[in-house]
Amino acid sequence: MEHTGLAFALADRWLTARAGLALLLANIRYWPTVAPVVRTELHRWEQHALRIPDPVLKALALQKLHDERFNAQVAATLAVTSPRANRKRVVEAIVAYEVMYDYLDGLTEQPTPDPLRDGHQLFRAFTDAVNPNIQLDTNYYHYHPRAKDGGYLKELASAVKLALAQLPALGAISEAAQVNAVRCAEAQIRVHATPEVGASQLRDWATREATTGSGLEWREFLAGAVASVLAVHALIAAAADQRTTREQAAAIGTTYLSISALSTMLDSLIDYERDVITGRPWLLEQYEDHTLKPGQLTNVARHATRRARTLPNAAHHTMTLVGVVAYYTSAPAASGELARPPIAHLHHALRPLITPTLAVMRAWRLAKQLRRSARHRAPPTNEQPT
Repeated sequence: MEHTGLAFALADRWLTARAGLALLLANIRYWPTVAPVVRTELHRWEQHALRIPDPVLKALALQKLHDERFNAQVAATLAVTSPRANRKRVVEAIVAYEVMYDYLDGLTEQPTPDPLRDGHQLFRAFTDAVNPNIQLDTNYYHYHPRAKDGGYLKELASAVKLALAQLPALGAISEAAQVNAVRCAEAQIRVHATPEVGASQLRDWATREATTGSGLEWREFLAGAVASVLAVHALIAAAADQRTTREQAAAIGTTYLSISALSTMLDSLIDYERDVITGRPWLLEQYEDHTLKPGQLTNVARHATRRARTLPNAAHHTMTLVGVVAYYTSAPAASGELARPPIAHLHHALRPLITPTLAVMRAWRLAKQLRRSARHRAPPTNEQPT
């Protein structure tokens, strides 16, 4: 037993060192080769959104691009593992896919007479985009009360499809990407339909699907499924490497289901009080007493860590996992009474792996706060243009 414990300790130190190096390399690659493409692509989609004829759809698209642009910026960090020759295409696909996901998230939150039917039709754009054997439709809004988007939704899907078609391992990742896209779409549709059609359909679906080898309890599976766009992003990045196999793609999808679960669970935990006020604490409502026990978060994190270690670029995927944890748990709301116990337990379980990433994230948040304070203190100028 002592030898086994020593082996695990040495492995953890090795992985911590490798993850730290992965974090450094990710920053070195991200700022010169990824960030400029992200900015260009977000500007491109903002210009397209400005041309949407329907004022409600235009307002939704622009609001999502403005308020949730960080989602695309973070998702694009997965491109740093892609060969440089294919990195631009990976970023184009990831940004378009994330912008589409955020837009559809907003669309399917709007009340409609039949939210399940409407949601399935809208999210066909999301699943069609990663299926090379399907042509894009022109009728994604068939059951939606508003449809004049100036081709915005179809263009997003087309951009994803075009970029993917130019990546060498599309064939290897295609099946896994479709599985994760369908899973994500189904969870999103059912979560948003719950106020109109009830929660039983959501629980029944998640309970049934969780038994298909996910290794997650149904509520954790649901948390992972609703954010499985992250798994598709990771698969898009893997498509840039011609050495990627179907087996590796399937393993990436399974690993990122757990990482996505961790993301949703942490987001729901730290935002619970705000969500209660807005009437939408949907995930924690599935748990007893509307709380997460310390072990529930930690078990998902350990499950994800074990799986990440088996992947090519294991250090980078592990860094992504601890980055997700550090991002949410460094937020001011993470110090709330409800969140503190499970987060403390989670941090303890992930040490020393999380320590450097958590320090970086806290420094980033502090720098943002200082910049915001400096802007507020800046005196107004009375200068007139000459």
